[in-house]
Amino acid sequence: MEQILVETSARHIHVTEQTLEALFGKGYQLTKKKDLSQPGQFACAEKLEIVGPKGTLKASILGPVRKADQVELSFTDARALGITAPVRESGDVAGTPGCKLVNPENGNSVEIPEGVMIAKRHIHLTPADAERMKLKDKQIVSVKIYSDDRSTIYGDVVVRVSEKFAPAMHIDTDEANAACAFGNVQGIIIP
Repeated sequence: MEQILVETSARHIHVTEQTLEALFGKGYQLTKKKDLSQPGQFACAEKLEIVGPKGTLKASILGPVRKADQVELSFTDARALGITAPVRESGDVAGTPGCKLVNPENGNSVEIPEGVMIAKRHIHLTPADAERMKLKDKQIVSVKIYSDDRSTIYGDVVVRVSEKFAPAMHIDTDEANAACAFGNVQGIIIP
């Protein structure tokens, strides 16, 4: 059985160049706060308000800019906002609900017509790691997370394979809390 690092992905926002400029001004560049585990990805100093029918939550922008706006929430977040968000793989925004994004510093806002989702739990692997583990892109596996009080097996975990990735599993805050998956957590992949 193969082990994989399990990381918690809190609510966050990916923006397009167009949305970034509408919120912060023409030519604005994201301010890198810290690198993330996936190569080239980083948390930004900039935060936005996500506005839904029932409430507002703040979230950080993750860089770099993308081709489509995307707001990744937990089910708890979506309920608090009053948005019925589907579970989707990152990048699959077609047909998802939209929301209003607000820059709290200057009041600028943008209505995104789609992009709000609950990220499907997933494992990032390089082609070499996938081959070594005998796993394939888009394969669905289960992962067991051991903890002192709430060991959990997560099913429906999609394997994503790319040269651009580093090995790690991503779950949202609801999933991490359910398994007491705090700090440095390892999971066992069950094909």
